[in-house]
Amino acid sequence: MTDDEPAKAPQTGGMVGPDGPLLKLFRDRRFAFLVVGGINTGVGFVWFILFSELFDAVWPDATWAEFAVITCAQITSSLSAFFLYRHLVFRVRGHLLLDFVRFQLVYVVIFPLNLVVVPALTLGLDWNRIVAQLMFTVVYVVISWFGHSRFSFRRKKEEE
Repeated sequence: MTDDEPAKAPQTGGMVGPDGPLLKLFRDRRFAFLVVGGINTGVGFVWFILFSELFDAVWPDATWAEFAVITCAQITSSLSAFFLYRHLVFRVRGHLLLDFVRFQLVYVVIFPLNLVVVPALTLGLDWNRIVAQLMFTVVYVVISWFGHSRFSFRRKKEEE
């Protein structure tokens, strides 16, 4: 194999495609996925806290703010997640728009669920917004693992 030839990536947990730079460090795509997922979860959670503080400062006690915070945090964190996964874990080429659409389709499942569960916990059960989102993060991680590993960056064998 020459430097010009892409390395054949193993199929690991349904993920197909050339290895990203983290695979040189960790050698296990699932672990690299979890590392980037952890980083992105942290980044997303920071966005969630920042939007919570912003909406609470500008519109205190507005019940609709629960939904606005989730929506703003979802948009910002999913954009950063796409680029982190695409460049650090999978390192796929081409199909940028297709990859982005497929990536966001995974969040089409998670996002509405988040809009139901977290407000139910905060408005219905009087939980703290940040604690409720932290608990929902477990659900979020499981769904995103299966969605992204088996769908978002999948390539046909001839495209590897």
